[in-house]
Amino acid sequence: MTPSHSDALVLFGVTGDLAHKMIFPALYALAKRRALKVPIIGVAFPKWSLAQLRNRVTDSIRRSGGIDDRRALKHLLSLLSYVSGDYNDPGTFTKIRQALGGAQRPAHYLAIPPSLFPTVITGLGAANLANNARVIVEKPFGRDLASARELNRIATSVFPEDSIFRIDHFLGKEAIMNILYFRFANSFLEPIWNRNYIASVQITLSEDFGVQNRGAFYESAGCLRDVIQNHLFQVVALLAMEPPAYQGFGAVHVEKAKVFQAMRPLRPDDLVRGQYAGYRKEANVAKHSDVETFCALRLYIDSWRWRGVPWYLRSGKCLADTALEVLVELRPPPQELFSDSVPTTGRANYLRFRLSPGSAVALAARVKRAGKEFIGDQRELYLIDEQPGEEMPYERLLGDAMAGDGALFTREDAVESAWAVVEPVLKTHHRVRPYKRGSWGPKEAAALIAADGRWHNPKPKETAA
Repeated sequence: MTPSHSDALVLFGVTGDLAHKMIFPALYALAKRRALKVPIIGVAFPKWSLAQLRNRVTDSIRRSGGIDDRRALKHLLSLLSYVSGDYNDPGTFTKIRQALGGAQRPAHYLAIPPSLFPTVITGLGAANLANNARVIVEKPFGRDLASARELNRIATSVFPEDSIFRIDHFLGKEAIMNILYFRFANSFLEPIWNRNYIASVQITLSEDFGVQNRGAFYESAGCLRDVIQNHLFQVVALLAMEPPAYQGFGAVHVEKAKVFQAMRPLRPDDLVRGQYAGYRKEANVAKHSDVETFCALRLYIDSWRWRGVPWYLRSGKCLADTALEVLVELRPPPQELFSDSVPTTGRANYLRFRLSPGSAVALAARVKRAGKEFIGDQRELYLIDEQPGEEMPYERLLGDAMAGDGALFTREDAVESAWAVVEPVLKTHHRVRPYKRGSWGPKEAAALIAADGRWHNPKPKETAA
C-alpha cells in the first residue's frame, strides 16, 4: 500500500539556524520543482510577525545561492504561517491545531535542540496532533545508549515506528546512495566482497576548518558522537551489509541493523583521540578540555563475511583537506609470479570511492611497463560520477519524509545497536593527543593502522591517477 502524502508541514524551530541554513533552501528547491503544495506552519518562541518570517526565509534563500525563480519564492512565502509559543505550554499546541485547519496528515519537523524532543513529542501526543501524522527528528538521536533508548521509548509511545523519520542528512547525499547502488547493481563485485579477498577498509572524513563558533556544542559532543557513530557508521553499513532479501527499504534497514549488531564493541586501545592546536582557546571551550576534535578507530565486524577484516575510520577538524573517501584494499596475489606483483611498498589493488568533494569510483590494477622485463606500475581505472542538477540532501529527505518514503532514514534498532558499539569508550578512553592544524591528525593514529599498512590521505584536488 502506497503511503499517503503529508498535507501540511509543521516546522518547530523555524527561527533557528538549521531552518535558515538548510530547511528553507530545501523548501525553495521543492517549490522550484513545483513539488511543494502544502501549508507550512512555523513554530518558535519569539513573537514574530508573519512578515518577519517571510523576510527570514527570503534572506536564507538569497544567502544560500540566490533567488533565481521569483514565482517559486512567491509561492513558498504564500504557504507560510506562524505560531509563537512555549513548547511546555499546551496552549501552543492548541494554536498549532487551529493553524492546521482541515489538514489531517501533518508532518512535524523538530528542528530544535535534542533536549526539547521529548517535550514536543509528548505535547503533540497530548494535543491529538500525532494521529495519522509523521514526526521528523534531527540527529543526534541521544548521546549514549541509555538516552537513545529513552528517546525511542518516548517517540514510539506517541508515533508508530514507520511514522518516525530520523534524519541524518549524510544519507541524502547522492554519493552515499551510490555506494548501495554500485554494490548491488554490478555482479563483478560480489565474489570478492568478503574476508577472503579484502584485507582492510578505510574511511576518512576530513575537514580543513575548526569548530567555527560551535565550541559549546563540541564540548558536549566531540568527534566520536558528532561524526563517527552516525555518519561514518552509516557508510560502513552500506559497504558491509548483506544483499537485501527483496526490493524495498524495509529489507535494506534489516541488513544495515545486522551490521551494527555484528560490530565488536570498542575498547580504549581501538581508539586514538586528538585535539587540534588552539582548540582550547575557542569560545565556550573549557580551559583544560579533553574533548576530541579528531578520532581514529579500528573496528571489527564479527560476521561470516567480514570476520577478521579491520575497518579503520577517522574524522577530524583542522586537517589537511576537506574530503570523504573510502579505500577498500584487496589482498595481494597468493603467489609472487613477478618480482613486483606483491608490493613491499605502496598498496595492493584497491577500490576507492571518492564521496566528497565530487563523486568518483576508481579501481587500482597493475599494468606491465613496455620492455622485456616483467615489471609494471599500478594505475587507476577511474570513473567520474558528477551529475549536474543533483538534489540537495535536505531537499531529498524532506520530500521523502512527507511522502512517507523511509528508505533514507534510520530505524530504532539500528540507532541503538550503533550506540552499543561506542558505549564502552564514551567515558573510558585515553586522553586526547595534540596535533597541528593542517596535518592529518596525531602521530598515534598512524600506529593504530601500522599492522595493516598506512592511512590513505585524500588528494587535495581529485585527478585520475
